Amino acid sequence: MSPSRMSRLESAIRLVLEFNEAFNRHDVAGMMQLMSDDCVFENTQPAPDGTVYSGKEVVTQFWQGFFRKSPHAHIEIEEIFGLGTRCIMRWRYEWVDMAGKKGHVRGVDIFRLKNGLICEKLSYVKG
Repeated sequence: MSPSRMSRLESAIRLVLEFNEAFNRHDVAGMMQLMSDDCVFENTQPAPDGTVYSGKEVVTQFWQGFFRKSPHAHIEIEEIFGLGTRCIMRWRYEWVDMAGKKGHVRGVDIFRLKNGLICEKLSYVKG
């Protein structure tokens, strides 16, 4: 693999890691500065296909509502790797429900990058 290709993959992985760090801080502005204006986010719910959110404003609104409803949301990365313009992240999502009970689910996100920004985040969950 050429050094420039390796550096692009490393940059993509770093970008997704930075996105996840902003997620764990519940920093929507920090997350969205890493996404393109024409970004697409495909949520895991409702099953079986999830809801698709398109455009920076719509995706921003989704994340703002998400963190209001899930103030303890946290993603632990289990594995991450890049391939071309894609970055794949296997994760464990943890939360605390209204009764104070902890829960978790495991899944995968497939990110696509364009011009140094995340333009697509497709989320899939086990179960």
